[in-house]
Amino acid sequence: MKNLSESEGNQLLQGIKEKGKEQRFCVLGAGNGGMAMAAHLAIMGFRVNLYNRTPARLQSIIWHGGIQLSGAMEGFGKIEVITSDISEALEGVDILMVTVPATAHSFIARICAPCLKDGQIIILNPGRTGGVLEFRKILSDLGMEKKIFLGETQTFIYASRTIGPAKSRIFRIKNEVTFATLPSYWIPGVLTIIRQAFPEFVPGDNILKTSLDNIGAVFHPALTIFNVSWIEETKGGFDFYLDGLSPSLALLLEEVDRERIAVAAALGIKVNSAREWLYQSYGSYGENLYTAIQFTTAYRGVRAPESIDHRYIWEDVPASLVPIVSIGEMLGVPCPMIKTLIYLASVLQGKDYWREGRTVEKIGIAGLSVKEIRQLVEGVSNPEGI
Repeated sequence: MKNLSESEGNQLLQGIKEKGKEQRFCVLGAGNGGMAMAAHLAIMGFRVNLYNRTPARLQSIIWHGGIQLSGAMEGFGKIEVITSDISEALEGVDILMVTVPATAHSFIARICAPCLKDGQIIILNPGRTGGVLEFRKILSDLGMEKKIFLGETQTFIYASRTIGPAKSRIFRIKNEVTFATLPSYWIPGVLTIIRQAFPEFVPGDNILKTSLDNIGAVFHPALTIFNVSWIEETKGGFDFYLDGLSPSLALLLEEVDRERIAVAAALGIKVNSAREWLYQSYGSYGENLYTAIQFTTAYRGVRAPESIDHRYIWEDVPASLVPIVSIGEMLGVPCPMIKTLIYLASVLQGKDYWREGRTVEKIGIAGLSVKEIRQLVEGVSNPEGI
């Protein structure tokens, strides 16, 4: 990747900003989140391409010419280009919204690299933990030299589900979604563009904060693992957050939260607690995590996974829990509760998530001091070998 000078970057961003509703988005991934985002963008009047690796996922959308959206946003979103050809998907695109599970970020980076053009904005929705760092390292390793803007969100903007062929439902649009770029000095410029579509996006300090403000790491794996019997017995026949959480299980989630916050503090980053995040995102409140989640009305009707072969394990463990522990070990911060969850998940699914997950080596910060990591994300300097 080539570094952008201030004048180059500002010129490229201004060109996209001036397009207004003529900006062309490409949503990469036609899962629960991607379908909702593609439809929402189209209903708002933006030009939208939709990419998915497997053509079968797109057949109904191609047949209908778009996606019917219900819930917090109603209407039919006409999608201009619906394809499994990445070069066709990215042709003439200004903003790439990556909505695939975080375990597929590396795949998306590799297939996009030959097709990228100067000035394009790539946003991981969300990056989970270390997403942008991993994406950047892959592009650099592949020798990609285009001048692009790379950013990530702290969480996905919607609570949404696919409810039928070419149909999606948004249960809730979050009040705020923290966003950051790598390096961080491009945050204001990129936000002026992306907020034309998503005014809910707000500036974060840097991608360390968006990565370690990863609340999915706190909620998803533990709730899934400790509800394994109920999930398998009912095939997900209960509300995941509201029915699946007891006061005692909430105590375990709070310990995961404390370890995550400690790793962030070791990097000089102050992250929100899970309770603070619930209040900012949904206006939920409570004297502890259990009561705060029970007051989160957006979680009503969000059903549990039908099995534990679900992204709450195979995405959130390798792309959220493993990098938190890996960074913690490099900085001398113990994370025994999170390590236990990784071990349990590996046993339940017969995988080695330590080997598969994002380590400091895979995200390109192994052996760096805290100062060097901060310099990398802020763009102050470029440490040797990065």
